[in-house]
Amino acid sequence: RVQKGSAILHAEMDCLENAGRLKVSDYRKAVLYSTLSPCDMCSGAVLLYKIPKVVIGENKTFQGPEDYLRSRGVMLQILNDSECIKLMGDFISKNPSLWDEDIGI
Repeated sequence: RVQKGSAILHAEMDCLENAGRLKVSDYRKAVLYSTLSPCDMCSGAVLLYKIPKVVIGENKTFQGPEDYLRSRGVMLQILNDSECIKLMGDFISKNPSLWDEDIGI
């Protein structure tokens, strides 16, 4: 997002953008991997493309609308991986204003 000067290219959106135009059936077989719980915008993309499963590295730092995704049939696998938690903690410590921008504060 920052590298491209984009307001919307969170990692999940960037992943979809980089995948290019796919057949609907491809999205419906996909698994999206994310360091954090997807935000509202990225969750909307998961629902729009009917991606059935999201693997979340950790949801301690930020928890998006996980209950809503589940209610819409998306399977969530939350790893709470210690490396992801440390990675995000270090990033937030070094870049607090960028983090606030990322989560809409």
